[in-house]
Amino acid sequence: ASNEFELIWFFRQHLPQNFVNTTLHNVLYATYDLSDFVLRLLPEKPVIIGTSSPSRPDELTVPDIIQNAGPKTIRRFVEFFTANIRNVNTRLAYMRAAGRFCDWAARNQIELAAAEPIAIATYIERLGRSHADLTVKQHLAAIRMLFDYFVTGGIMPSNPASSVRGPKVVITKGKTPVLTASDARQLLDSIDTTTIAGLRDHALIAILIVTFARVSAALRVNVRDVYRNGNRYWIRLHEKGGRAHEMPLHHVAENSLLQYMDAAGLHERQDSPLFRSIGNRRYLTRNRMHRNDALRMIKRRARHAGLSPEICCHTFRATGITEYMRNGGTLERAQHMAGHASSRTTDLYNRVADQVTLDEVERILI
Repeated sequence: ASNEFELIWFFRQHLPQNFVNTTLHNVLYATYDLSDFVLRLLPEKPVIIGTSSPSRPDELTVPDIIQNAGPKTIRRFVEFFTANIRNVNTRLAYMRAAGRFCDWAARNQIELAAAEPIAIATYIERLGRSHADLTVKQHLAAIRMLFDYFVTGGIMPSNPASSVRGPKVVITKGKTPVLTASDARQLLDSIDTTTIAGLRDHALIAILIVTFARVSAALRVNVRDVYRNGNRYWIRLHEKGGRAHEMPLHHVAENSLLQYMDAAGLHERQDSPLFRSIGNRRYLTRNRMHRNDALRMIKRRARHAGLSPEICCHTFRATGITEYMRNGGTLERAQHMAGHASSRTTDLYNRVADQVTLDEVERILI
């Protein structure tokens, strides 16, 4: 097979249906690491990509307006999410945005060929009544990119979304909740490190705080990405855009990580995932921990420590940057440590001024 779709088609044609489902879920997905978009397309019904005459019309489990536009449009639609968008998080976000628009268009009997700027502007206006401006802008960007891909593929003569304007958004401070140093220590101290799950969770949270890493970058780390450089350990983070970002480990994170690796026996398994999922019997599996599992773990640990339920994976990125700046760090260094292309992005995570503002407010004596 020259690609994943041909391999899937081979499975569908030559293997029993019950074995096909098992193979696709347990073997093919793990091997090719297909996006959740393709996972959603494939499980329940056969999806035929690139054939001119599918055996049954209902085999194409794509949005109705895409399905009605024909096989060429269907292939172009799937290629947009699988071949054109490399970042998994962007792919999933754009998939949701495009799917929501397609469902709205189907309910309002708008065909793909008849999509006009007025229709898209109406959708964006209605979306703005229930969603934040940033979400609306992201949805519009997804629709615009999808139609651009249709134009370059010869599906549509022009992009009807190119002239539609979204809401204007000015961001001066991020909205990610931030922990104080004492809260972060309280969270770490509340984790029971007598179990392998506790050691893993303690190490992951410590890594997120002191490296300013995105959770996806931390979860992509393999054992070989933790290495000794002189007398200290370093970690190699695989950030978005294919950038490998290397940082020395803070002593707290180093101690926590080495305890976890010792207990799990990971030192000799260089090519295996560092942070793994926990099985039903509370032991480490061979599978890489998913970011949704990490989020649920962090919510659970925060609740157990008596902290805000609003804490998320990104909280530790903002916490680390804020504490670094509070203790005399520079914005330029923080930008490099966080792997940001612009210092303006880094400054959104810096909440040092929040305490100054609170102190000033408390001067109002009533």
